[in-house]
Amino acid sequence: MATHGIPQVTFQGDGFPKPVVTRFDQPDASSDGGLVLVKALDTQLGLTARLAACLDDGRQPGKVLHETIELLQQRIFGVCAGYADCNDAARLVHDPIHKLVIGRDPIAGLGLASQPTLSRFENAVSARELRAMTHGLADAVIAQQRRRLHGRATRITIDLDPTDDPTHGQQEFAFFNGHYDTWCYLPVVATVTFNDEPTQFAVAAVLRPGTAPAGLGARGILRALLRKLRAAFPAATFRVRLDGGFASAKLFTFLDREQVEYVVAMASNQRLAKRAQRLMGRARVLSRQHGETAHLYGETRYAAKKWTRKRRVIIKAEVVRHPGRAPKNKPRFVVANLPDRPQAVYEFYCQRGDVENRLKELHHGLEMDRTSCSKFRANQFPGPADPGRVHPVPGVATARRSNALCRCAGHDAARAAGQARGVGRALGSAHRAALAAELPVAVDVAPARVCGRRHLVA
Repeated sequence: MATHGIPQVTFQGDGFPKPVVTRFDQPDASSDGGLVLVKALDTQLGLTARLAACLDDGRQPGKVLHETIELLQQRIFGVCAGYADCNDAARLVHDPIHKLVIGRDPIAGLGLASQPTLSRFENAVSARELRAMTHGLADAVIAQQRRRLHGRATRITIDLDPTDDPTHGQQEFAFFNGHYDTWCYLPVVATVTFNDEPTQFAVAAVLRPGTAPAGLGARGILRALLRKLRAAFPAATFRVRLDGGFASAKLFTFLDREQVEYVVAMASNQRLAKRAQRLMGRARVLSRQHGETAHLYGETRYAAKKWTRKRRVIIKAEVVRHPGRAPKNKPRFVVANLPDRPQAVYEFYCQRGDVENRLKELHHGLEMDRTSCSKFRANQFPGPADPGRVHPVPGVATARRSNALCRCAGHDAARAAGQARGVGRALGSAHRAALAAELPVAVDVAPARVCGRRHLVA
């Protein structure tokens, strides 16, 4: 973006025989030339065109200055260039590169949409459109990987990982989360890994209330991804890798029914700790002998009270030693149905730690946590540049969840009660359709709402 703050810069010394003066006086200049490459990639993938096709435009054609795809591309390319807020539109309205990448003449072309127009565009999106964009983004990622691998993949690993999205205003369903010690949303991001490649590809994201349980929406995401991936890679073996927050009887039953391989961490309890005692004793002896951290691996068969059967549980007995501190016992447990040795299974689980790097890229590179709109649904939009704003959260509209949201909202009980009052209207099946107007719920919770007209003024 051109700026009038620094008219010129002089370079002298350090290898320059004469002073070199650089002037920023070109009337039509931009510092965002890299967007041309982003535009070329989008043209190849057809991503924004696919997402724009999911949006209904109810405006009067004769009064439209900015087409739907242009508005979508302006927001997405703006986020890619570091302009995460609609407020930045005022500075970019005549930027030649930003005009070029949406298909306008960079000099004489019509200026870009204003901040009010973009805000109305984001707030006009419906639950049905968000759901269609959810599938569109996942289909685009999977189709690209299918072309890259020529439809051949021996193993596909799916990872789900929640992350905090701090909020600093009066956003709907932003609650105080004691674990992260902040008011936030709690989106969950899904990534896929092919064969033994080290790279994870973000394929889905779900924006959820700040006090949502870790497993909220997990089965719905996995069900949809497995269906799409099996259609694209019919010969592949599928693995699901999750942290301990997702472990539940319903999830394990679902994974067994889907006939997939899985590695899921599990929190310690008295029964598991008792079974790990002997292995922990051996690890303590080994750590004492060598004077350093020691870890051993084992396994057991275990069934929680709500489980339908016993499952294989991998035990990692670790004794951690730090200089000047007493040794610390750290038994860890992973539920798995893989046939490999315990150490190999646990090391495979530890590879999911690289997903944290993908989350950092989304947070710091694409401003995924810039959810500053007051409405929950608007914070899920726009899409491919920031997956955390695209995907509707399935199953959030239940009476039990609404009570939990109000209970766990933190010290600002009045604010929590006011926000949860809309969820409270969902008590009973007769009121679920009303909630669909407030939250992008899944179709199995409430019927899709008919998309209303878009009243956008350029």
